[in-house]
Amino acid sequence: MAVEIKLPVLGEGVDSGTVAGVLAAVGDSVEADAPLIELETDKAVIEVPATEAGVIASLPVHVGDTVAVGQVIATIEPGAEPGAETAGPSSAPAGEAAAEPPTSAPSAPASVPPAVATAPQAPVSATAGPPAPASPSTPAAHSQADEFNLPEWPIPATPNTRRFARELGVDITSVQGTGNGGRILSGDVVRTARSLLESAATGGGGAPVPPPLPDFGRWGEVEREPMSGIRRTTAVHLSTSWTTIPHVTQHDDADVTDLEQLRKRFAPRVQEAGGKLTMTAIAVRVVASALRVFPRFASSVDMASREVILKRYTHVGVAVDTDRGLLVPVIRDADRKNVTELSVEIGEVAARARAGKLALEEMQGGCFTITNLGGLGGTSFTPIVNHPEVAILGMSRSRITPVHRDGGFEPRLLLPLSLSYDHRAIDGADAVRFLRWIVEALENPFLLSLEG
Repeated sequence: MAVEIKLPVLGEGVDSGTVAGVLAAVGDSVEADAPLIELETDKAVIEVPATEAGVIASLPVHVGDTVAVGQVIATIEPGAEPGAETAGPSSAPAGEAAAEPPTSAPSAPASVPPAVATAPQAPVSATAGPPAPASPSTPAAHSQADEFNLPEWPIPATPNTRRFARELGVDITSVQGTGNGGRILSGDVVRTARSLLESAATGGGGAPVPPPLPDFGRWGEVEREPMSGIRRTTAVHLSTSWTTIPHVTQHDDADVTDLEQLRKRFAPRVQEAGGKLTMTAIAVRVVASALRVFPRFASSVDMASREVILKRYTHVGVAVDTDRGLLVPVIRDADRKNVTELSVEIGEVAARARAGKLALEEMQGGCFTITNLGGLGGTSFTPIVNHPEVAILGMSRSRITPVHRDGGFEPRLLLPLSLSYDHRAIDGADAVRFLRWIVEALENPFLLSLEG
């Protein structure tokens, strides 16, 4: 029986796309996860893979067609599943080939490692089916792995499947494979993405299920408005962050009176370079320096392997408010750029975010996030950590406040800062030191030259 291949959930706020390329033809034999079409959305060009192996019976899409999520893009007559999927240098992206040997190798894992299959971040496992039985060829685990139930093998998924999971915002370690030997197929990724969305709506993922809502129409007229794609995805992501990360928020104020004078003084020079000198750009530079002094704040927690991953790069995400929802483009190597360069780059990525022109890759790989609500108002707030990061800095509106200095009170411009952090990786004392370092750097910019 022919299997229909439908356009899967594409990601944040993306409900449809335009076919940019057709990568197969009717009559072709394809493997599971082989790309069928290239789809151009308002954010990126995504390869849509086959979820089954077999022969293409129909391919009812053409270049230029607009297709929506759930629409059939191909039908496949299933045949014998290919014996091996190769992840060699010719097909794997740079940097993935060495880390991901062919899944047909004798030493490949027979099933998803137990620690991964039961990790806390995997909200759904029932839909993926039971793991395949262990293969007799699987070598015995090391004693340390036996003691802590650690995974001994990389997750069995091809580079295409890994990339597809990243594009949908799905943690590949939370997906249970249904292919030969527990291999993760693109269909498994799609099922997990759908389960995450359903989980947010039903209170799943470990959160208690809320009671049914009353009939609000009993008390007056109501209107139901469906959640947009980006809002649903944001709900899933924030629910994951809130339920899996033990949050603590530390507040402090920075006296930016002198810094504001410097900002106004040098703003024209930055404008000549094509940027706008904002407090956000200055904060990105300060935080990038702070992350070099306190590298644990740029880490991630891997509960599956009982490790803290320390990153040797400094990529800082900047939250951008758009008419489609909140997007977080990432500024790469922020510690290697001066404030002028950061000002120009932040202005460019923010403009692309609001125009819907950001590539998915531009929103991935961050170490730390900054969100500035000062332009809207407020005195403080508790930002939610952007999983899988471990900390986020919130900035509120600066205010003139009387401060006692040199025996008297004088008006000073204070900038409220709110640091939320993952208490699994960061202790309270370290959070205070980190935030105080940022405060002192904003109050005394020369500190960046001394310690940054």
